[in-house]
Amino acid sequence: MLEDPAAAAPTIAQQPAPTTPSWPPAYPQGYAVVDVETTGLARDDRIVSAAVYRLDAQGNVEDHWYSPVNPQRDPGPVWIHGLTSAMLADAPLFPEIAEAFADRLDGRVLVAHNAVFDWSMISREYARARRTAPVRQRLCTIALSKELGLPLPNHKLESLAAHYGVVQQRAHHALDDARVLAEAFRPSLHLAAGAGVRLPLLACQPLTEWSDTPRAIGRQASYRPGSWRPSIKRPACPYPNPGRYEPGKPLVQGMRVAFSGDTSVDRELLEDRAFEAGLHIAGSVSRLTSLLVTNDPDSATSKTVKALSFGTPVVDEAAFMQLLQDVAPAPSSG
Repeated sequence: MLEDPAAAAPTIAQQPAPTTPSWPPAYPQGYAVVDVETTGLARDDRIVSAAVYRLDAQGNVEDHWYSPVNPQRDPGPVWIHGLTSAMLADAPLFPEIAEAFADRLDGRVLVAHNAVFDWSMISREYARARRTAPVRQRLCTIALSKELGLPLPNHKLESLAAHYGVVQQRAHHALDDARVLAEAFRPSLHLAAGAGVRLPLLACQPLTEWSDTPRAIGRQASYRPGSWRPSIKRPACPYPNPGRYEPGKPLVQGMRVAFSGDTSVDRELLEDRAFEAGLHIAGSVSRLTSLLVTNDPDSATSKTVKALSFGTPVVDEAAFMQLLQDVAPAPSSG
């Protein structure tokens, strides 16, 4: 097991489990609570560290695992995950940890905070390594918090942790984030079981092949040594605005997307991911805005107020990340 001695997660104190009259028989038999830190959010970005806490059927910790990963490229936002090129130079490549990682995922539901992101990064890494990630279902703790109606101010991991009195020690370190999420997931799981709540499980379709050729528009960016941010600004979106987003349909390249409020993924990374999918990043909301992304639609910010007055569609961050997985190409002008 590859451990970071400086970030070794403390043992989670196993308090007596809440008394649940009857554990739902349809609930999974085990979970893999996962966190990955990455070089960014685009399809060609790489994992720089990964951690897994394995839990039994009722959320009790069985063991944990962590490894840094050499991404073979600029490590991205060092100011978020703290992993520099020098620190990752001697780390194993993803194919070298793929088997150990898979052993901890196999036969379990993958649990993550904003799980569509972690799953997409993991599935791509396995496809690059010409392997298949042994994951068939995932559970997003943001979605579970909504199902339970937890009174959270936003959907950040730190807010979920604070709700359950879990202390974060090193935010954005994969091992500590996975520990925090494991501690917060267990009481949520028991709360759901006691109330007979159906868990928000989603199917995972592993990638079977991989091409490093970018699908979306390119960003003419060069990277400064030690810096993740590109040395030039994003160019203007080359696609015309196809209009408003229609719920139930995919996003379309050229749509104008605005963001409001806190996001669990760093805002700049989220905007970059949207840009690379071919969307126009709007700084404000107008009648031309296709979609507003916010985790707090009831807040009285200027953007949410305008979105309400204009009838602009609104989705939360987790739903937006799901939509980003399959953005439709811009309509042909021919």
